[in-house]
Amino acid sequence: MRRRRTSSRAVIALACALVLAAAGCGRDSGETEQAEGQQVAEGKATGELTVWAMGTEGEKLSVLAEDFMADNPDAKVTVTAVPWDGAHNKIATAIAGGQTPDVSMLGTTWMGEFAKTGALDVVPADLFSKGDFFEGAWDTGIVDGTSFAVPWYVETRLLYVNKEVAARAGVTKPTNWQELKDAVTALQKEGGAQWGIYLQPGQTGAWQTAMPFVWQNGGEVLDGDAFTLDSSEATGGLEYYGSFFADGLSSKDQLRGGEWEPQFASGAIGSFVSGPWHISVLDELGAGDKFDLWPMPKGASSASSFIGGSNLGVFKDSDNRDAAWKFVSYLMRPEVQVKWYQTVNDLPAVRSAWDDDVLSADPMLAMFGDQLEDAKAPPSIATWEQVAAAIDGELERVAKGASSAADAAKAMQQKATSIGTGG
Repeated sequence: MRRRRTSSRAVIALACALVLAAAGCGRDSGETEQAEGQQVAEGKATGELTVWAMGTEGEKLSVLAEDFMADNPDAKVTVTAVPWDGAHNKIATAIAGGQTPDVSMLGTTWMGEFAKTGALDVVPADLFSKGDFFEGAWDTGIVDGTSFAVPWYVETRLLYVNKEVAARAGVTKPTNWQELKDAVTALQKEGGAQWGIYLQPGQTGAWQTAMPFVWQNGGEVLDGDAFTLDSSEATGGLEYYGSFFADGLSSKDQLRGGEWEPQFASGAIGSFVSGPWHISVLDELGAGDKFDLWPMPKGASSASSFIGGSNLGVFKDSDNRDAAWKFVSYLMRPEVQVKWYQTVNDLPAVRSAWDDDVLSADPMLAMFGDQLEDAKAPPSIATWEQVAAAIDGELERVAKGASSAADAAKAMQQKATSIGTGG
């Protein structure tokens, strides 16, 4: 998901008190009973719907809304574009005041917070099947075993590699951790890159770069309700991440977007980890033919990458629940998912949409599709943003050599445990 800064937790606390005074916010964190969403009536959608969406998606969703209304002539969909910077608090305020839209786009890492308020309707099982979606994406909408949102679009991360640097280094696609380390070293030494790779050295969002190494090594953030950030598997993943900085293969300084892409294009940076949006970024720099994509390497356990994107949820206060879910269901049709990709370049969350020639015929997109089969998201807990900030801070200490991976893992564990899951 796109990053944004959350400025207040007080609004969420108020929303909990107002919306679910008797149930959700105060429930036992160990409760995992799964609720079942009510079925949706058959037939065309009717009545008025209000939909909130963020960023470019909010600006362009009217394209699909028009198609939906043509298919459902007695329905009227009004889309409101919401800036990402204020979206989280706008939704929280709407929950607290009982003024929610019928449908809203929801950041994947917001799910734990908003589901705990009791404001989200449970996903109707008669409309959606988990198997139709990438597993990692579907899991982002699950809180305490219950599905509260449906994945709309997805993204994952691969390794971008400068082809000329790789040719000079004589390296090919690595398959495991050691091969990746050897390849990155060669990109620097034989390939002539100043940095063999650029990995984010801490600061906001660095966990998205580091956590895949933890997952690849068999580590997890949580085991039940207990944090496991200091497990031997998690620590080993952090050690691997930190080794690229300790060995001088990646810069210890944070490079802003727009600063390091030209360095990659020129060969000063041999490789980096990012999502599909960087294809167009490099095209705009005139470097569209200068890179290859490598899959994530396999650690001791897996070759997992990070999965992001956004979900769609329906609020319990909706006056037109059935039509709201029918609109969400419409957006999940494979052909509509393909059209959405053609409109805004958002990758489909529905597996079968990837069979369309628009995506399957593009070898680079196909690689992202393959990686989505092994991609994970952090747990959907109410406090994830706070836990993530604690992880980011310790990652910076590891990258700069101010802390060992073991000490950082212990600090992460202590901070996360102190913060709790918000259950």
